[in-house]
Amino acid sequence: MTLTPQEWHTRFRQQAQWTRSLRDYIFPRIGFDSARRILDLGCGTGALFDEFQSQSAASIVGLDIQRDHLRLASAHRNVFLTEGDAHQMPCASGVFDITLCHFLLLWVHNPVQVLNEMARVTRPGGTVLALAEPDYGGRIDYPPKLAPLGKWQTASLQAQGADPLTGRKLSGYFHQVGLKNVETGVLGGQWSNTPIPEDWRSEWAVLEADFAQTFKFAENLDVLKKLDAQAWQNGQRVLFVPTFYAVGWVD
Repeated sequence: MTLTPQEWHTRFRQQAQWTRSLRDYIFPRIGFDSARRILDLGCGTGALFDEFQSQSAASIVGLDIQRDHLRLASAHRNVFLTEGDAHQMPCASGVFDITLCHFLLLWVHNPVQVLNEMARVTRPGGTVLALAEPDYGGRIDYPPKLAPLGKWQTASLQAQGADPLTGRKLSGYFHQVGLKNVETGVLGGQWSNTPIPEDWRSEWAVLEADFAQTFKFAENLDVLKKLDAQAWQNGQRVLFVPTFYAVGWVD
């Protein structure tokens, strides 16, 4: 079981909603609105492009290794797209005012090498920004009967080559690369309503796709899915994955 590009687009848009408050906080501090060139590394289907273009007149460049995702991203006008590997970007040095990524570093083979590349293509005095890197080692699932979901997802991510503990390592990576005035933090969590059906279905589509990579479906997976829906409906459900951000400046 794998997700289609359109299903991934739904997921990327959901993730973008989770991190909107961080962008509202940090973009004014880094001069996002006055930037001339911005690189969205691992841009996926372009879930952030509309927001970027509404806040800045900069030239937006999106780079991703998945051609199917870039095809969807191409629906956005006035965005330059390129296919490439984040470990060795096909970009000249020192050309971007801001280089950012969003839920990317946990998936790459060598995060420090990718951050070095991000710093290389960013001009002196420019900003390198990791908007969101989760830490599944700190995931909270409540009620307790739903705890296996987090354990299975963590194991599945590891089997797929991802590092589910990237969030807690993010600050160290930024300092190792030599970025200056590094700031790191954790996105907060606020819950006021049950998720809209589309978001809930998207969350479960990702879980089931992750489990299918490495596990035969557990006999009680359908039971957990029903318990999850009931817990959201009665207001008991807590699902929190600590998600870190980091920002630093090129010397």
